[in-house]
Parts: sequence; C-alpha cells; structure tokens
Amino acid sequence: MVMRRALLLVIACGVAFGQSFEVASVKPSPHREPMLVGATGGPGTNDPTTYHAENFNLDALVLNAYGVRRYQLSAPEWTNDLRFDVMAKIPRGATRQDFLLMMQDLLRERFKLVTHRETKEMSGYQLVIAKNGPKIKESSEPFPTDPGIDGSSRPALDGDGFPILPPGRWPWWTSWNSRSRRRVANMTMEEFASDLSLQLMAPVTNATGLDAKYDFTLSWVFETSRPDAGGPDLFAAIQEQLGLKLDRKKVSVDMVVVDHIEKVPTEN
Repeated sequence: MVMRRALLLVIACGVAFGQSFEVASVKPSPHREPMLVGATGGPGTNDPTTYHAENFNLDALVLNAYGVRRYQLSAPEWTNDLRFDVMAKIPRGATRQDFLLMMQDLLRERFKLVTHRETKEMSGYQLVIAKNGPKIKESSEPFPTDPGIDGSSRPALDGDGFPILPPGRWPWWTSWNSRSRRRVANMTMEEFASDLSLQLMAPVTNATGLDAKYDFTLSWVFETSRPDAGGPDLFAAIQEQLGLKLDRKKVSVDMVVVDHIEKVPTEN
C-alpha cells in the first residue's frame, strides 16, 4: 500500500509539473525598443509561482525553454523579429527543470513548435594557459553578496578611458565608450569558459587544467574598429592580463533544430 501511494504521488507530480502552466498568456509585445527586454519570477527566484517575460524575441523564448545558447539553436531568421509578452502561473513546488518542460509545452501549444535535436561540429574556442603561465590568483575568501551599487549612470574613467570599478571584491561589469572592465571573484575556469561563450556567441571549452576558484579583473575594448579604440580586444586582454589564451578549435555541439513554428500564437 505504501509503495502504491508513493507511485501515485510520483505520477501526480509528473502531471502537475512536467506538462503545463496553471494559466498562461502569450501576446504580441507592444514595445518596439529592442533594449526593453526583461524576465522576472520562476523557480529559484523570490516569486517562484509567477513568470513574466516582456518583449522577448520568439527565438529567445525557444532558447529559454530548452536551456541552450544562441549558437545551439537553428531557427528561421524571422523568429528574431517577432516579440512577445508571456505571463504564466507556475504550480507551487515546481523545479527549474519542470519550468523548462512547461515552457516547451506552451510553445508547442501556442506556436505549434516542432523541434528535434542533433549534434553539429562547429568552430569554437578552447581556453588554455598561455606560454608564460597564468597571471590570476586563487580566491582566499567568499565575496560579499551586496555590491552596494551607488546608482551612478556614468562611471569615472581612468587615464586609458576604462571605467574605474568601485572598491570591493564582489563581481562587477561596466562599459563606457566601447571600453569594458570586469572584476570577478570566486570564479572557476569552467564558469569563465561558459561566460566567454555568451560573449563570443560560440562554444568555449575549458582546457586550462586549473581547478581552483580565482579573482581577477579584465579590461578590453569591444569595438576595436573605432579610430579611438586604443586598447586590447577581448582575446588580447585575456592573454596579456590573465595569462590565458583562446585557441580556435572545432567542437561538437548539441543543437536544437526548429522544424516548424507559427508566427501567430493561438488565442489565450
């Protein structure tokens, strides 16, 4: 009897969490400004039972539903032009994986989404130690969770035009006039490689062999074509400042391929 009850409970949880939201609304976004994008709520946040995505590209909704990076998605180009607002009520107790399954089900229901997975070989990067060895130091203590942001919209700049980061050991990233400066703390090389893959829009694997957590600051110019660039690009900065290097390498990537998707969602 106990085993039967436990089995029924597992099945009930699968139905509640693995299939669909309690209530969901998908509407074309009234916003036209591409920078006005945001998402709040969901499992692991302060509001785990409500999800709100505002002004999201259709392809971004697919990316979020399948938990993949943009280079892992093969979809029609027009999916980047259509923007939607999503509001959803999530069953209490749902996990992050449950949420992803619910988003996939929502896209199948409203946009008639059909996908398949395949492995594709593509150009990527391998993060390795540069010739003269790493220049980063191991973390000695956890960083504070509250950075105490002062709300200033324009950072102070140093003599080279890079933003001056406020004091402290917490993570911080700011940019001004194509110059970026980032400080990280307690970061593994696996996390750094994953972070670089977002910036480079390409797969990055960690082959440094470094297995501790590290603190470092990185400064680079992200528009080196500008006449007044006057600084290293991301690749040069990683080598000069961190003693690491990005080598080009062919890698196998798990892809989500969109076979069919509608431009207009069914009514809520």
